Amino acid sequence: MEELRLRNLSEITSRLYIGATERFAGYFGRSPDQLGPGQIREFFLHLLDDKRVTARTVQLYRSALKFLYVKTLRRPWFDEEVARIKQRLQLPTVLSAEEIVRILDRIANLKHWIIIATLYATGLRVSELRRLKVSDIDSPRMLIHVRQGKGKIPRDIGLSPALLERLRIYWRRDKPKDWLFPGQHPDVPLDDRTIRLICRKAARSAGITTKRVSPHVFRHSCATHMLEAGADLRTIQVLLGHANIQTTARYLRVSTAHLQTIPSPFDALNLKPIDRSYNRRPE
Repeated sequence: MEELRLRNLSEITSRLYIGATERFAGYFGRSPDQLGPGQIREFFLHLLDDKRVTARTVQLYRSALKFLYVKTLRRPWFDEEVARIKQRLQLPTVLSAEEIVRILDRIANLKHWIIIATLYATGLRVSELRRLKVSDIDSPRMLIHVRQGKGKIPRDIGLSPALLERLRIYWRRDKPKDWLFPGQHPDVPLDDRTIRLICRKAARSAGITTKRVSPHVFRHSCATHMLEAGADLRTIQVLLGHANIQTTARYLRVSTAHLQTIPSPFDALNLKPIDRSYNRRPE
């Protein structure tokens, strides 16, 4: 925990790493400094075979244990002895503009409506949304200040005039004082789990059952729709707070408008017309 603090890793990353390390130690009932590559391999196979977790989850455990063994325990063997699990590329789930409207039109709770509208309008991560404060809405400059981005890197996002109008309606009714979206206690922000539940319920109410809708789906949808509206990848990267533009580039794979503008090489071939006699059956 001291090592995590010294390296200034985010609260979420620290919590995930500590939890993964606890589960690893608990599985063997021994301190991790008494375990080695063989036990790590056994634990990963247990996760895959018994717990049926995804390759992405195992990779998260690997990152946590790598931090423990390399950064904290100073064990140099980790990368050589512990294989990286190959992950299959997965395309992000994206909602259409019509589905976004359908979801918003079915929400009766104003606070829930504003939460989902803000997720889509800004592309914020759920952790960033829940930490928004009333003072982060900079209406004179038409900006939203994200003070707790991933890696604790702050950034500014343009504020939609349409969103600002609705945020003012929400503020006049609920009068949030500090946190923009407080939980049951006004001194504590709404928790991640509640926001995820709000998104799932809203999608079900809108009749969207073929897609698993989470807060991150609204982020994916925002990025994809910005790309289709003509925004360049670098701008989208800055707005979303991606450290690597390759993360942003995956939206090229799901943007139907972008894919439809790319001509097929087949279209450039100088082909003869098809002989209609091909359709005749031989006598």
